[in-house]
Amino acid sequence: MAGTRDDVIDDATITARLAEELPAWRLDEGWIKRTYKTAGWKSTLMVINTVGHLAEAAWHHPDITASYAWVEVRLTNHAAKGVTEKDFALAAKIEEVVGWQPGTEGGALEGTPTDPRFAYIKHDR
Repeated sequence: MAGTRDDVIDDATITARLAEELPAWRLDEGWIKRTYKTAGWKSTLMVINTVGHLAEAAWHHPDITASYAWVEVRLTNHAAKGVTEKDFALAAKIEEVVGWQPGTEGGALEGTPTDPRFAYIKHDR
């Protein structure tokens, strides 16, 4: 029987799922984590605000650490005392929205220019 959204997931399952579903995320001391590299402070703030909006809408709040050109997002379910389905669901939504690259999709939205003055996220791919 599948667990509920608040059941803690064991480390081996978390590691396997991260490799398959969220390869840029990692398990570290009871948290799933992802560091986003940005083009600078303006981009860092945009990532923080995006993550904040998604977290508030989901009513599941990560810990965030930031510096000039990076943001680290850490997720765990404090009430459950471990990583749960809620963490995976929010991580996937964060990854989808923050990592969105309209220029790679074609269509009317071309994405941010390559000019460093307009740079945003430094994509891994």
